[in-house]
Amino acid sequence: MELGNFSISLNVADLDKSRIFYEALGFSAIGGEAEQGWLILRNGEATVGLFQGMFERNMLTFNPGWNSRCETLDSFADVREIQRHLRDKGIIPEEKIDESGSGPASILVIDPDGNPILIDQHA
Repeated sequence: MELGNFSISLNVADLDKSRIFYEALGFSAIGGEAEQGWLILRNGEATVGLFQGMFERNMLTFNPGWNSRCETLDSFADVREIQRHLRDKGIIPEEKIDESGSGPASILVIDPDGNPILIDQHA
């Protein structure tokens, strides 16, 4: 099952300091709202989200329907299909969605070590 674009979402203490650090590593801002406490940065195919005060832990993020450049794919597994697949495998999301809907939605699962995984569909 294709989960789409992958990025790491980091819980940062100081958004500006973190932005400066990642820019020194060669990342450039491609989106976000610094005033709202978040930025998305990219270096080649690597994407890092910086989030100040929005969640407690770092998390893995997948975006069904997007490629690594956040361009919408012609065909992809909808997040509702992914939720059904996970449920069939015995993985119950911490945050679920109504499977009868369509369009943008997200679910959150926790791996066996407590790491959050956000599956966040924008398409």
